[in-house]
Amino acid sequence: MILIKKFEFDAAHNLVNYHGKCERLHGHTYHLNVKLQGKRNDEDMLYDFVDLKHVVEDNILSEFDHHYINDFIPQPTAENIAIYIWNKLEPLVKTDNASLYEIEVWETVDSGIVYRGEEA
Repeated sequence: MILIKKFEFDAAHNLVNYHGKCERLHGHTYHLNVKLQGKRNDEDMLYDFVDLKHVVEDNILSEFDHHYINDFIPQPTAENIAIYIWNKLEPLVKTDNASLYEIEVWETVDSGIVYRGEEA
């Protein structure tokens, strides 16, 4: 089974190693989809949606929402944001029956990245 929880946050960034309009300061309403894989536990749940909401809010959204991402990710491309979020979330959501499967980071409604922890 794969469990999915969707989140949204607003943040600003600029791409310092890029030549084009995105090298200037700008912002996005990001959409983050967190997906866990596993098997149902003794409560017949893969992972409690409320628990996942709190983990993501406390450890990701509190850092990103209405912040300047360059303060903690030097080149905040969607790819680098996805890797950063994966590395923070992966140990926090792992249980005996569930683990992080995939995250999606969407900068706009039609531009995003999917990451499964395959590269650092």
